[in-house]
Amino acid sequence: MNRRSVLRAGAGLLAGGAALALPPLPPAGAATATPAADPTDGWTRTSFTYSWQKPWNLDLGDRHSYSGGVHRMWVYATDEPFEEGSSTDPRTEMRWKADYSTGDHMWDADVYLPSGTDGASFVQILRSVHPSGTAATDIMLNAYDTDGGTVRRYDGTVLRTGAYNTWFNVKIAHQASSGTGTIKVYFDNSLALTVADRGPATRYFKNGVYHHGSGRAEARFRNIAYWTR
Repeated sequence: MNRRSVLRAGAGLLAGGAALALPPLPPAGAATATPAADPTDGWTRTSFTYSWQKPWNLDLGDRHSYSGGVHRMWVYATDEPFEEGSSTDPRTEMRWKADYSTGDHMWDADVYLPSGTDGASFVQILRSVHPSGTAATDIMLNAYDTDGGTVRRYDGTVLRTGAYNTWFNVKIAHQASSGTGTIKVYFDNSLALTVADRGPATRYFKNGVYHHGSGRAEARFRNIAYWTR
């Protein structure tokens, strides 16, 4: 898929009259809000494996490092695609080997986007088998060099600003079905987006940098987890 098509292309009484015992009221002015439920409540952490996609003419170590539990992935706009002769943009990505077509699946990781990363997808759901004429992805989260680092769904809806040079948690929960499913995106466990997927397909998660912009793009990941239910 070329650059342009990627960017165009979820108190009362008891019965007998006895009063229920109620907890004491909080002091005046005390906060009473309860924390939001963790998006992974009711889900099961699931093992997964992955393979690498990187410029075909380079070693993985030329575009990836791993230290202290952190994966660093970077790529340049002038790099080769992942396969010789491919017309796709350059990338360094983990390709999850957890293909699915139905059921509930969640990608979860802490993400760090260094300043200057512009026009790169850092996580996506790729539709490897899909009906002719339908989109190749269900969702892509892209980083742009505006407002201190902007995260958008594709090149459209703004989901987060001030994203550069700080760790934040991202979860993508996909309720896939034989028809149209639902995708929810969470930042630091707060719901940021609910959107429909692109219809039936076999798909998988990918994360890293798939670069549709110019210059150098980088993304870092830690605490990567896969959840199902």
